[in-house]
Amino acid sequence: MKRALVLSLAVVLGLGIASFAQTLSGSWETYITIDPAGPTIELDSTLTVTYALSGWAFTSETVIDETGWLDQVFTASGALGAFTLGSTLDFDPITPAFESWEVTTGLSIAGVAFDATFTLTPGDVSLVLEGCGTAGLVDLCVEITFGAVGGGCDFDWAGIVISGSFPFCCADVGFELELDCDGFEQICFTATGIEIPGIAFATLDAELCYTVQTKTLVVEPSFDFGGDACFEIYLTDPAGGLLFGDIEVVGLGLSCTIGGVEFYGLSYWGAAGKPTILGDYWEMYQISTTDDGCCGPFAFDIAVYFLEGGARLFDVSFLTASMEIQLASQFTFSMGIDIDFEVTGFTNWILGFIVTW
Repeated sequence: MKRALVLSLAVVLGLGIASFAQTLSGSWETYITIDPAGPTIELDSTLTVTYALSGWAFTSETVIDETGWLDQVFTASGALGAFTLGSTLDFDPITPAFESWEVTTGLSIAGVAFDATFTLTPGDVSLVLEGCGTAGLVDLCVEITFGAVGGGCDFDWAGIVISGSFPFCCADVGFELELDCDGFEQICFTATGIEIPGIAFATLDAELCYTVQTKTLVVEPSFDFGGDACFEIYLTDPAGGLLFGDIEVVGLGLSCTIGGVEFYGLSYWGAAGKPTILGDYWEMYQISTTDDGCCGPFAFDIAVYFLEGGARLFDVSFLTASMEIQLASQFTFSMGIDIDFEVTGFTNWILGFIVTW
């Protein structure tokens, strides 16, 4: 079993529902304060990424300051039939640890509104049911509470398993999320029928599972023929260049464009031949886009790198982001930051501009 994360949607989504229309959007709000007397530099940055399909929105919100990664929240909202649903999953990336999970749902029938709120923190769970309606001049609401803050996992609640499927890039991905009385246990993603270039009779099936502190990827051969053309397969021959020797899969890559935004993911666990884009890391995910700004072209990219056995949430270790905008035909402004979550926190800030005449 390889510790790898090739199809991780942790930065992109928490849960998914099958659909055909997909959009990938987001924002990066950053404030940098420089005190020349110190000198000191303070950073306040929030990265928001939303993956939307079929009326559902799955959002990742990452909060960073000059010391590193402060908070990580995943949210999901949408409708299933007549029900409206919302979910918020909160993690402490420093410990790392699960903090809370809240699920809300609503239903309106014949003028009566029913709402439910489920809240889970480690070792503590509660469920609140509410119904409100109006009959002429009479308004009536009923609220029923199961469990209470500090009351523990009572009313015989033991856990929950949520499963489903959704399309991502060129693959259909299945997922299963498990939570118990102590909180988040694990989430697993599966993808089948990944084609191997040059070996038309074989495909790969991948199952990715990650907990708060670990990630595992199991890749198995399969004889289902698929059309996942956007996957890249990195192969090596340990026997030393034989045409039909032992073939070992040492990496997987995934690239696609979703609503004009480019997504690229790469995992490589081989001993040699690592792609240079990974540097000292074994895995990365990148979102990039080029669009029209107010006065000229605008380009933005952000990449997250993973360290095997890292100390932070989901083994996230390094983040780099940059943007460039042409404000006038003679003036282009650019900015970039590097953040090392593993050791030093905010490590690099680059401001630049080009003036031509």
